[in-house]
Amino acid sequence: MALSYRSTRGTAAPLEFPDVLLAGLATDGGLYLPDTWPTLSSATPDTYVELAAEVMFPFVEGTITRSDFDSMIVDAYSTFGVPEVCPLVQLDEHHHLLELFHGPTLAFKDIALQLVGRLFDHELTRRDARVMIVGATSGDTGSAAMEAVRSSDRADIVVLYPAGRTSEVQRRQMTTLTDVNVHAVALDGTFDDCQDLVKAMFADEVFRSRNRLSAVNSINWARVMAQIVYYVWAAQLLGRRATPTTFCVPTGNFGNVFAGHVANSMGLPVGRLMVASNSNDILSRLIETGEMVASEVVPTLSPSMDIQISSNLERLLVELLDGNGAATAEFLTTFRSTGRAALTADQHLRLRADFTGDRIDDARTLEIMAEVHETHGLLVDPHTAVGIGVAQRLRRPGETIVSLATAHPAKFPDAVSKATGVEPELPGHLADLFDRPERFESLPDDLTTVEDYVDSVRRS
Repeated sequence: MALSYRSTRGTAAPLEFPDVLLAGLATDGGLYLPDTWPTLSSATPDTYVELAAEVMFPFVEGTITRSDFDSMIVDAYSTFGVPEVCPLVQLDEHHHLLELFHGPTLAFKDIALQLVGRLFDHELTRRDARVMIVGATSGDTGSAAMEAVRSSDRADIVVLYPAGRTSEVQRRQMTTLTDVNVHAVALDGTFDDCQDLVKAMFADEVFRSRNRLSAVNSINWARVMAQIVYYVWAAQLLGRRATPTTFCVPTGNFGNVFAGHVANSMGLPVGRLMVASNSNDILSRLIETGEMVASEVVPTLSPSMDIQISSNLERLLVELLDGNGAATAEFLTTFRSTGRAALTADQHLRLRADFTGDRIDDARTLEIMAEVHETHGLLVDPHTAVGIGVAQRLRRPGETIVSLATAHPAKFPDAVSKATGVEPELPGHLADLFDRPERFESLPDDLTTVEDYVDSVRRS
């Protein structure tokens, strides 16, 4: 029996996995979640690829055959630079670093998007259909999504990124692709502005239908599904499948840490989920106070976390609000209109039961990067450093913590060099990145202008 997926807002029709995959965002503006959480298999396969199939297949069972799904997983992770896919590095007796950046674009987004690209091809081929993918990125999602579907005969993709607010490597990974179906747009605004435009395009039913819109950023359930696996993998590598492990996650759009929450809901013992923020600390403040209060986005050394509106928080909110879609929509509407929304005391207590959080500013981020290099001989990017810093600050005596290393240090060479005096090298397949010509469109923060551009690049 195939799982049924419902919208967090409660009014869109329930769908099965293939329709959820292609839809991305529900027609009522909500995000899809399965009706029930499958129970985590007790199997402990030797490889990441085999574990990924065990963990994820219950979410697609009844809609994709096991042999087809296994083949897509094998193909997806063959693109990674190490056979372990996500190796674990020890920092001290109780603190480990899970390296999630060995995919083709050097960020944790590859782990999900290399599979999602293959899932798209599989389903679109089955339907003999085409889609236009639109997405917003604060830095890493865009290049990973474009890499996942480049050269696809059945998908076009337009990615909006905030002009001047990504690293040069992040930008060039999007703007130097030459495939006819990929299009990078430098938007005059913040990541939140980019994300708002994507949601507005999905809300425009005529435009959405005309372009057959789809999404591969973290509003798409398939992204979260694929990220569950590495929490289980880390616990397995540590021999802790039956013992609680705490995870510290550099967090912007909340999808990565929410995947850890799902792993816990499926039966993986998770001690705590630490939300690591930079100066844009709306999420850590929510965990501390129970109130979400928006402020201006502050540019930082960790730009992928320069966010005030975290889309995937909605998936947790509906749980805290006991599955009440109308109440979830009202909470978010209040926040959007006033810049402020509060949980009840009971809801805040339930949030605090599983999550904790803190923030690290740029000065401390640089210090952590220098300390990790001096102590361990490791270069870490600024997002990973934020996570390490929060883990160090919040750890309890004897607590085993896995910090997620979300990007390769070479994606942020200026920050790494400033902190350590070492210029990180790009892997061989990207060695000539700075010599490649760039191709992108600069657009204002205007829905009509952006929609006209999407219309203009869509292949019939």
